Amino acid sequence: MAQSNENHTNSGRRKLLGMGTALAGAALLPGAVSAAAKAGRGFPKGFLWGAAIAGHQAEGDNVNSDAWFLENLQPTEFKEPSGSAVDHYRLFDQDIAMLASVGLNTFRFSIEWARVEPVEGMFSVAALEHYRDVLQACRKRGIKTAVSFNHFINPRWFAARGGWEAEGAPQLFARYCDKVARHLGHLMDVATTFNEPNLPRLLFGIPGPLAGMADNPRMREMLGKAGQLSGTGKFSAWIFGDFAKIEAGLLQGHELGYKAIKAVHPKLPVGLSIAIADDQAVDGGEAMRDRKRAIAYEPWFKAVTQHGDFIGVQTYTRELIGPEGVRPPPKGAEITSGHMEYYPQALEATIRYTAQNVKLPIYVTENGISTEDDTRRVAYIGTAVQSVAKCLKDGIDVRGYIHWSLVDNFEWIFGYGPRFGLISVDRSTMKRTIKPSAWVLGKIARANGI
Repeated sequence: MAQSNENHTNSGRRKLLGMGTALAGAALLPGAVSAAAKAGRGFPKGFLWGAAIAGHQAEGDNVNSDAWFLENLQPTEFKEPSGSAVDHYRLFDQDIAMLASVGLNTFRFSIEWARVEPVEGMFSVAALEHYRDVLQACRKRGIKTAVSFNHFINPRWFAARGGWEAEGAPQLFARYCDKVARHLGHLMDVATTFNEPNLPRLLFGIPGPLAGMADNPRMREMLGKAGQLSGTGKFSAWIFGDFAKIEAGLLQGHELGYKAIKAVHPKLPVGLSIAIADDQAVDGGEAMRDRKRAIAYEPWFKAVTQHGDFIGVQTYTRELIGPEGVRPPPKGAEITSGHMEYYPQALEATIRYTAQNVKLPIYVTENGISTEDDTRRVAYIGTAVQSVAKCLKDGIDVRGYIHWSLVDNFEWIFGYGPRFGLISVDRSTMKRTIKPSAWVLGKIARANGI
């Protein structure tokens, strides 16, 4: 644990980076796991291999969103504003073409609610048609689409009315889901209501590096300033607010959003994705580990079991949990540039744990590493994919592996420092360069095996 308040806050930020981001998946296929997969010779026919982005992190100029507003306030928790991001809103066709060129067959992305409904009750046909163009760009290349209806970010007007804490928030989300599903659902292969809705509870649920971040004076001042400037006196966005109320709103939002999408397209597979670490109890930490799981995962396991066709697993590393809470990585462990322990084998543990608790198909909806050394990303991918193969061999119904991320992009409060992408971006020119790791994952995808 860091000694100073400043280092303590930085440690919390690093933890947030480690846990947070995305959707992905694969079309639900008849039958569970193929005989070949059980024998360890390959992956099931139709297994989806992909890479992901999130709208706000990649598109740029999401000016009507809650995040954009907070990024540009003073004070702010964000290291820098997102600005033009990596200009994916304009260059989406080029990015999808690169994804296809290396051999991947699935693109995961989010539709931005703040673009579709920039003012409450007013829906933008231009924004909906843009996302139609994105879906069509995938379809013409034979790329499956995994679409998130919400990847953390909401319209500014929604946050200013109290966000997910406010009465009527789930109904507003369901209305948005209905509008998008009617316009675009027929072009989607798989969809999620939310990306990592369990993140606030995961980050703040038990003692750990983020324990003091919820009461960070600068965070409170940022939200107070946002409420004042919004004219409502309140502002609740993403992980910034009352966690219990946010969770209650999101849980109902998932149920109503799921029902709204399925009412329009009953055959479209709809689920949700959760952030989940390989929780390892040490020195008698079993009770604290179980407490974390009950707080961070179990409500969402129940929610997707009641209203869901699949669950997405999003894993980056492990967490060591002692009786007192989350501990730092062990001395001498390899630490990535995202300030996480390099631990790709975590994925196998989280898939197995999820399969024990949710009797639905599983998709690896996010998995990756922030590093400047692409050889470490190559090694990470190799171990992670082998982890999936082991789970398939044991009969676990895993149907897709989606890597985070397709391109280096905006990483929330950490700005543009962390680099998770299979493709690098020079933000002064927006030139893309495919990294060797993309070709490695693409080769696995083309072979549908390792």
